[in-house]
Amino acid sequence: MAKEVCDFRSAIELMKSIPGEMVETDVEVDPSAELAGVYRHVGSGGTVARPTKIGPAMTFNKIKGYPDAKVVIGTLASRKRVGYLLGTDYKHLGFFLRDAVKTPIQPVVVGKEKAKCQEVIHLATEEGFDLRKLVPAPTNTPEDAGPYITMGMCYASDVETGESDVTIHRLCIQGKDEISMFFTPGARHLGAFRERAEALGKPLPISISIGVDPAIEIASCFEPPTTPIGFNELSIAGAIRGKAVELVPCLTIPENCIANAEYVIEGELIPNYTVREDQNTNTGKAMPEFPGYTGPAVQAVPVIKVKAVTTRIHPIMQTCIGPSEEHVNMAGIPTEASILDMIERAMPGRVQNVYAHPSGGGKYCAVIQFKKSVPSDEGRQRQAALLAFSAFSELKAVILVDEDVDIFDTNDVLWAMTTRMQADVDIIMIPGVRCHPLDPSSDKTCSWSIRDHGIACKVIYDATIPYSEKARFHRASFMDVDVKKFLPDFDGE
Repeated sequence: MAKEVCDFRSAIELMKSIPGEMVETDVEVDPSAELAGVYRHVGSGGTVARPTKIGPAMTFNKIKGYPDAKVVIGTLASRKRVGYLLGTDYKHLGFFLRDAVKTPIQPVVVGKEKAKCQEVIHLATEEGFDLRKLVPAPTNTPEDAGPYITMGMCYASDVETGESDVTIHRLCIQGKDEISMFFTPGARHLGAFRERAEALGKPLPISISIGVDPAIEIASCFEPPTTPIGFNELSIAGAIRGKAVELVPCLTIPENCIANAEYVIEGELIPNYTVREDQNTNTGKAMPEFPGYTGPAVQAVPVIKVKAVTTRIHPIMQTCIGPSEEHVNMAGIPTEASILDMIERAMPGRVQNVYAHPSGGGKYCAVIQFKKSVPSDEGRQRQAALLAFSAFSELKAVILVDEDVDIFDTNDVLWAMTTRMQADVDIIMIPGVRCHPLDPSSDKTCSWSIRDHGIACKVIYDATIPYSEKARFHRASFMDVDVKKFLPDFDGE
């Protein structure tokens, strides 16, 4: 019987119970670049420079400089593992999350008796308080601007409406009680909350919960228009689990945090106060981001002044590699859900599935499986691609394929593009559209047509068979046999 997942520790136990999904080491590892260097080979995948692969999650039991901590990396760095952790078929995760958005269960605030995250308390007013010694945040590479918290669930509320939201941000530990927080312009609700508080000259209370139920991590990555401002993504995690996410009041700020988190950092975003992101290293680099390149350090990034760090007893730090398959799944599966919902509402029954491809880090590239059933469906596949761009503005490329193509098999997708597409009529370009600032090619230095950094030429690759020609494109039909009769241990996946 599958183990129930309700927090990070139960997620670890589930992974341990499934062969090949978790490995661990007792060899001491340096969190500064070495830890990520190891996992890059073990199971990172994604857009990480080769050699890399999709593999198990990994627990490091001995962390240099942190005798009381463990670090787990790669929890969500396999789509199959995400399916196990959320309790559904990995090929239908987009549909599963789409349904969860439609049946939200709002989080609840519980009493301190349930505050596992506050078993150990460190106050910033205490002598010797130092984030750098309390939180074993790794660096991905030797060039990073500093230790980064990559899996922190940032929770804050609008100072005017009281509406709350949770998102994941690039968080760099800058000093003993300061963390810089990077905001992609216009892409996160917490950015709007910060701007409103700053306009009023007020700090924005914020909690950062690290090491939580994977359902929360996936849910926190939904974006507009699926989850407009005011929509608390924790309610999606509640729907996934069939029960409300439990929050507890923070100890030093008027905000809540996730009750069973391994670590919670309490603080305030200070109005009109910024630092240079690489002030401690002067490398000009921030950290590796999802497109596979190291992002440039931001010259003026907002700062969280930390008030406290609370933890469970013997806390387990969770981290990820920026361009790994973990980011692909966290960003990509909610993207799939958003696209499925948008297209299904406009043209029911045509789209069979959507895959946010790892080559785009879960954001830039989507493969849409489209079924043409009647002559009038011809052309609707391209309309579906346009709807996908509307549903998720950061998409740069959409590949359209027929229902007989396995969208999760890149070779099959490329086969369809090679044998069913003519570039002069089946590649549709849409120049001058806002995309994502972390795409280095979305810059005026790369094309005369780009007026501002972050603008791109979006593209549709229509690799679907023209409806009138379907009879000519039947794939070879093989006998359907039970391979296990011949090879009992055969695994077809």
